[in-house]
Amino acid sequence: MASKGWFNLEAAAGTIPETQFFEGDSAFQFLGLTRTQRLYGFGGCLAIGFVLSILGSILLFVGQLGTFAVLYALGTIISLVGTGFLLGFMKQFKLMFKPVRVVATIVFLASIVLVFVAAYVIDSDVLCIIFVIVEYLAYTWYTLSYIPYARSAVLKIFGM
Repeated sequence: MASKGWFNLEAAAGTIPETQFFEGDSAFQFLGLTRTQRLYGFGGCLAIGFVLSILGSILLFVGQLGTFAVLYALGTIISLVGTGFLLGFMKQFKLMFKPVRVVATIVFLASIVLVFVAAYVIDSDVLCIIFVIVEYLAYTWYTLSYIPYARSAVLKIFGM
C-alpha cells in the first residue's frame, strides 16, 4: 500500500527528471537500488552527517577537542558520501574540481584537515571554531556555484 502525504517519494518520482541526478554512474548502482531508495540513502547520509557534526560541536564546547574533530570530520565526510547515491563519486569529483568551484573545494577540504591540526597538533579550540567557520563558508560558496547567478547575487548583497 502506497503511503499518502507529503513524504511520498514514489508519487513524486514523476516530478524529478530522471536525467538530472540519476544518470547511470551512481556509485551504488551495483546494489540495484531504486530511485526512491537512493533518495532515502542520500537523505539518511545527510541526516547522519548533520547529527554527527552537531554532536561533535557540543563536545567542542564541553572541552573534548579530539572527539570533536573526529565526529565533525566524520559527519562532513558521510554527508559528502550521500551525494554518491545521487550523482556517483566520479561525477561528483569531476564537478567539485571544475574551474568555477575548484578554489571553494580546495578551501573546504583543507579546512577539514585544519580542524584536525588545530585539535591534535595545536590543541586550540579557538582555531577549531575558526576552521569550522571557514569550512562552512567555503561549502556555502561551493554550493552557490550550482545555482545560476547565486554567487553574483550574494556579492551584490554584500556590496562587492
